[in-house]
Amino acid sequence: MQEQKSFQASDRGRLYLVPTPIGNLEDMTFRAVTTLKEADLILSEDTRNTQKLLNHFDISTKQLSYHKFNHQERLATILKRLEEGQVLAQVSDAGMPAISDPGADLVQAVIQAGYAVIPLPGPNAALTALMASGLDTQRFLFVGFPPRKKKALKETLADLKGDQATLIFYESPYRVRQTLKSCAEVFGNDRQVVVVRELTKRFEEFRRGTLAEVLAYYEDHPEIKGEICFMLAGQSEEEAQAEQAAAAPNADLSLRDQVLGRMAQEGLTSKAAIKAVAKDQGLAKQEVYAAYHQIEGGQG
Repeated sequence: MQEQKSFQASDRGRLYLVPTPIGNLEDMTFRAVTTLKEADLILSEDTRNTQKLLNHFDISTKQLSYHKFNHQERLATILKRLEEGQVLAQVSDAGMPAISDPGADLVQAVIQAGYAVIPLPGPNAALTALMASGLDTQRFLFVGFPPRKKKALKETLADLKGDQATLIFYESPYRVRQTLKSCAEVFGNDRQVVVVRELTKRFEEFRRGTLAEVLAYYEDHPEIKGEICFMLAGQSEEEAQAEQAAAAPNADLSLRDQVLGRMAQEGLTSKAAIKAVAKDQGLAKQEVYAAYHQIEGGQG
């Protein structure tokens, strides 16, 4: 007798977003397994990687690759299948689809086409790391993977310097030391950081301390392996007050000189320095931009 599927007629023409384990296969939920078994097709970031998961849970559903290199050409096929009433399930290599992984553009397209998108709860590296970090969990900002190029990285970090929320990053083990060094240059050596390696796996590791302390550890242990998530404490009230006090003497300088000073002292680009000065002085960025470039009408 054929096993009856739990999907109802009203479920047809839907896209399910199915989180998969970030390390420990036991974190796969019963609902996730059932959804993948009963779907008409699984959209996978890497079909070879997902096949190992499917084999482990005895799932025979066919796959179709869907990743950043083929998403545009796949979209018409996916929408046609939904129009035919099929149930599709999307997975990434690990964790939640569309969160620093392929899927966000697909979700938008499916919603715009009028089909339902159903998210399943499940494994997520950012929140799993955060709840055991010891940092503030009430206010946090998920940054994801920071820019690779040093200039863009510095600008991104400078934008986040005054944020009071815990900052959550993903990073490659090959770049994490350099990224932490850039963080120390922007946030200061005393900012608290928590680096999480191999989350949910056998060699799971939490490394806590100031940026200076954690960097010193990695200088002595340069071979960093595994998936990395790291979190920075938000700016404290004391840090904010100290920064305002340090900026106060510059108030008598012209806006242009303040921008030049931030560029020279902190190694910021003109764009980042303009934004910083505008924030310090409570001015619009356009006004500081005009002053820096000595555009007529700008305050000098």
